[in-house]
Amino acid sequence: MDIREKIEKFESLTLAKQAILSVDSLGREVFEEKDPIRTCFMVDRDRIIHSKSFRRLKHKTQVYIKTFGDHYRTRLTHTLEVAQIGRTIGVGIGLNEILIEAIALGHDLGHVAFAHNGEEVLSEFLEGGFRHNEQSVRVVKKLERDGRGLNLTHEVIDGILNHSGLSEGINKAKTLEGRIVQYSDKIAYLNHDIDDSIRAKLLSEDDLPKEVINVLGKSHSERIEVLISDMIKETITNLENDIYEVGQSNEVKEAMVELRKFMFANIYLGDVLKVERDKAKFILHQLLEYYCKHEEKLPELYRKIASEEGLKRAVADYIAGMSDDYCIGIFNELFVPKFVIF
Repeated sequence: MDIREKIEKFESLTLAKQAILSVDSLGREVFEEKDPIRTCFMVDRDRIIHSKSFRRLKHKTQVYIKTFGDHYRTRLTHTLEVAQIGRTIGVGIGLNEILIEAIALGHDLGHVAFAHNGEEVLSEFLEGGFRHNEQSVRVVKKLERDGRGLNLTHEVIDGILNHSGLSEGINKAKTLEGRIVQYSDKIAYLNHDIDDSIRAKLLSEDDLPKEVINVLGKSHSERIEVLISDMIKETITNLENDIYEVGQSNEVKEAMVELRKFMFANIYLGDVLKVERDKAKFILHQLLEYYCKHEEKLPELYRKIASEEGLKRAVADYIAGMSDDYCIGIFNELFVPKFVIF
């Protein structure tokens, strides 16, 4: 028995019956021999961590554009917080924490520069719109490794595709592990965006809705602990009653919904960041227009995509992969005058 088989045996002995065992994976689009040490989901996790798209997350904005403080979240630190929260919930329930981790680490690989401002611009640009969860799948299936993709398992791809939204019956992952990531994403960003907003003096603890604080807690750590504990408890209750669903108590769920509404109204779509959002959108509009007029300036992979799927698709893929810093650098190179005579 090799090491992977020992890990798979341990999973079968310790995980809940509703968990996805590595041996039960639906596999990959392109067949591969099994790794002697790592389970299929461990392989997926490692491929994501070693991808170029994952490394670029360190220079992609979470909420605040071009912050110079070292302690504000980026898309990378957000991803790590999602993985940590997801694994904690998963272990508490008895689910496959490695599958959760792989999904969490890959869930935002398709996010555009300048946070959701970039997604809005590309959604207007592309016929049929642009959604970062679909782009994340496109990254792992088509764009990584010079067009070969990462050849991930079906379960990880399904979790990445369905991590957005919390509406009933919409964007629901097939696995409980995928659904845990969907909730962990919201738990992470709501709480760390409050933390960053307070650090930036755009909010104070006293601004938060009192009815929400009374349920979830006053501090960052209290709120996360309540949300995690509640989800573990309610999901275990569901599973004991043969309900295949991630659970939240009504009180906690309503408080989380209200907190999300508050953040959208006051931070994500509020007036306080509007000027910087507009600047970011201007940069992206200029780059989209430039590459549509200068297809020859696209890297080889994207010129190939242009010939197969159309120029707009190729330009969107290229722009979507840019970090904030790279985006600004290209804009400066193309449109900002340089001193040529001293």
